[in-house]
Amino acid sequence: MNKFRTITMYFVLVLVTLVLLFGINRIENRLDSQVAEHNLRFTGQIKNAPPVVVFTTVALGSFRGLVADLLWLRAGALQEKGNYFEMVQLARWITDLQPTFSGATAYLAWNMAYNISVTCSSFADRWRWVNEGIKLIRDQAIEYNPEDPVLYKELAWIFQHKLGNIMDDANLYYKNQLAIQMIGIVGGEPDWKGMAEAPENEKAFMKAYPEGHRFWKAAQAAGLADYQAVYQAFKSVSPAALPAGIRNRLADDEKLLAALTDYFRAQYLYEQLKLDSKVIVEINEKYGMMDWRVPESQAIYWATMGLKRTPGHVDLNCQRVITQSLYEAFRAGRLLLIDEQKFESVMIVPNLALVDAVYETFTEAQKTFEKGNSYSTFRSAKINFMKEAITILYNYGKFSKSAEYYELLRKEEPGSHRQSLESFVMDQWLEDVRDAAVKKASEVISGLIFRSINYMVYNDQDAAVANERIARYIYTKYAADLGREERTKLLPYADMKKAVVEQCIKVFPPAMVEILKAKVAAEQAEAAAEKKNSAEEK
Repeated sequence: MNKFRTITMYFVLVLVTLVLLFGINRIENRLDSQVAEHNLRFTGQIKNAPPVVVFTTVALGSFRGLVADLLWLRAGALQEKGNYFEMVQLARWITDLQPTFSGATAYLAWNMAYNISVTCSSFADRWRWVNEGIKLIRDQAIEYNPEDPVLYKELAWIFQHKLGNIMDDANLYYKNQLAIQMIGIVGGEPDWKGMAEAPENEKAFMKAYPEGHRFWKAAQAAGLADYQAVYQAFKSVSPAALPAGIRNRLADDEKLLAALTDYFRAQYLYEQLKLDSKVIVEINEKYGMMDWRVPESQAIYWATMGLKRTPGHVDLNCQRVITQSLYEAFRAGRLLLIDEQKFESVMIVPNLALVDAVYETFTEAQKTFEKGNSYSTFRSAKINFMKEAITILYNYGKFSKSAEYYELLRKEEPGSHRQSLESFVMDQWLEDVRDAAVKKASEVISGLIFRSINYMVYNDQDAAVANERIARYIYTKYAADLGREERTKLLPYADMKKAVVEQCIKVFPPAMVEILKAKVAAEQAEAAAEKKNSAEEK
């Protein structure tokens, strides 16, 4: 009897155990599916990790959290003492120990780019810290967390706000350094489509240009035995370029030289800045041709990558960065002039090709995130954009486009704008002079100079003189009231005019270019004669 009871008890216990195991298995499967569905992360689920991260994850187990805590304490103590030399290495170690803790990485990057950088008196040192913050997210954290929108948003924000804005006294230094960096990698006028269509990697390149190809014969004759030798030689000069020995031997085949240059530029760009030429082409085709030497373009790139890689492809913060940066790129997104010697000034003008994209992006964002909201922040931003767009387009002689947006503004705010387009623009100009930021002042002045040049080319001297007089008035007014500090100072007026003239020579038809050159030569001769007469009178 006792034996029967014992067997029965064991049977019941085994049965209960099996039921519990079955239930646990069901719950575990459900949890696993939710983790996959909602992109939840847990310790150990790391992709693209180098061996050291895999080792610390497996070998230290839960104890690596304690090690990370000690490193956090060490980092805090060093920062309080103003000793920053170890901070970069500590940040990398913390990221390696907690690779999926994206919030920690975002904070460490922000701390270096914002808090630590401003403690440095040297602009070069500030740039170094800002760049370290960028690299921590771009080169390390995103590799571990490729689907986390927080990281993309934080990276994009550093480009948009820290580099693109004027809040930091070193902002002009940052802009110059970013432009020089891009020019050093892809040159001043890269062929983005050619770069996007180039072979994806070394293996694909070797397939497209197999051993025995004319390129390899030229490379070997130039003393470059293999792929790595050519690639290193390409990167050794600035702007990066194929070695002269290869160019000279392939000079009769411009198409081949262009294809080779595009390939190595694309590889170098991704290696240094993690920018994919294919994505750049997608962005250019979606919004309009962008200047990738300005910070706003790279902010848009990383926010776009955040949307592309985020499950569901929707994220409010990334979308905000795109709309704001696109707006800024329209206002001041085309680089005309940099200071490669002192890094103290830049000449940036509006990118008019983006105007429709900005409007459409604000409209789509409003529909997606704030539909039916009468106090929509996207709608408010769109209205402010339209007001600026009307003035900027008018400044640059795009009168029909300016009128088109004035009609859109009237529909958006019925009954609020009864004056003529010209009166509206004049009111905006007066307001801009009173409280202009450096970007705004620069775009208004350069726009007026541009209009003056157009009128001069078409032989409307009165209109040309009137527009330049307004430009000089705004320049003088801004310089006297707001342009005394280094971070808000404009370029000398003569340099601004020279940069706009050079840009007009690039974009005007040949016949207009000849007229412009003749007019400029006549102006210079007249100015020289006046100077000579003045000297003789004295």
